[in-house]
Amino acid sequence: MAFRRRTKSYPLFSQEFVIHNHADIGFCLVLCVLIGLMFEVTAKTAFLFILPQYNVSVPTADNETVHYHYGPKDLVTILFYIFVTIILHAVVQEYILDKISKRLHLSKVKHSKFNESGQLVVFHLSSVIWCFYVVVTEGYLTNPRSLWEDYPHVYLPFQVKFFYLCQLAYWLHALPELYFQKVRKEEIPRQLQYICLYLVHIAGAYLLNLSRLGLILLLLQYSTEFLFHMARLFYFADENNEKLFSAWAAVFGVTRLFILTLAVLAIGFGLARMENQAFDPEKGNFNTLLCSCGTGGNTGMSRAPSAECQLPPDYQSGLSRGNLVTMKMEW
Repeated sequence: MAFRRRTKSYPLFSQEFVIHNHADIGFCLVLCVLIGLMFEVTAKTAFLFILPQYNVSVPTADNETVHYHYGPKDLVTILFYIFVTIILHAVVQEYILDKISKRLHLSKVKHSKFNESGQLVVFHLSSVIWCFYVVVTEGYLTNPRSLWEDYPHVYLPFQVKFFYLCQLAYWLHALPELYFQKVRKEEIPRQLQYICLYLVHIAGAYLLNLSRLGLILLLLQYSTEFLFHMARLFYFADENNEKLFSAWAAVFGVTRLFILTLAVLAIGFGLARMENQAFDPEKGNFNTLLCSCGTGGNTGMSRAPSAECQLPPDYQSGLSRGNLVTMKMEW
């Protein structure tokens, strides 16, 4: 299975060989794990890579349901899905983005940004649909009090835990992709910044048992990011097409307001008024004043790269450029 047509061969396991064949190497590793499912001796180990671990039976009013908690074995599952994500990244790049960019005849700088936004559009759209399905089926939208009631939320439904594992796998895969895609040196610090911020926030929500709140915040954040990167793609196709940037600027302010309001409501009022104000890692309880202040402050104050630095230099809209500078990618 080859993802790219190559006219030149490289020495085995050389730097260029790994860069041009990293998706094929990842596919071989994934295939080895899947083949392991066929044999009884290796099936148990293969399931360790593919399925979430640490399942427990939780009694309910009618019967028992299977839930999950986190543990060190999650790292093995995340590693497997990192390779899966690398394969999907290569498929999107080869069969969608490369074909579109050839027709647009972009410069090297725009080509790099086009690939970045193209990959993120696909990821954010799929994540928004998936996240929306999870929060609706789990009832988090219809019952906002469930975001902090019965904290700590140690036991997660299968789809919630699997969503978090895949999210962590995607943003971890983005780190080696900076090398595989030969991202320009001046672009690396900006991309590293938002990749690390996503990893910190997603891992924090997962490990601090704030998974329900994290799902809602991700839904809002990814919706805004999807619109922004769609606007960039339309701009690369036609530099006169800037209407989506104005729409994004309006949606951006609304979602920031919702994110900050929801964070204050859930952490500052919901968790702060609960009786279990204690630090107990064994029970998964991190509901202390220090943790609450750190989590709430990090949600409100941390910021990814400014959208202004990614906007086209000649962009003008109803909002002044000075106002856009103040609009950061906060989460």
